[in-house]
Amino acid sequence: MENMIKKIVDADNEAKALEQAALQEKEELQKQIDDEAKKIYEKYMSDAEETVKRNNINEENKARQKLNEIKKKQSSVNIKLQADFEQNCDKWVDEIVSRTLAE
Repeated sequence: MENMIKKIVDADNEAKALEQAALQEKEELQKQIDDEAKKIYEKYMSDAEETVKRNNINEENKARQKLNEIKKKQSSVNIKLQADFEQNCDKWVDEIVSRTLAE
């Protein structure tokens, strides 16, 4: 009988040890999973940030090019307006004076 109780106690202790080992293994696996998930998240965020930086550079370059095109057009229009003014200034002044005095 005593031998039977000892076997039961030993089996219980062994079961507790197995349970403890299983819990320890579960915790270690969970830690590994958490670490791996963190690595994946950090890599994903790093890749996303790099993509955003590339897109920002591309968009800034496009905006700079458009601005340069607009400045060139504005300069061209300004030159044309200045030429029109120089060519027609006296004519316009005479026309304004003429219309003003005619009324």
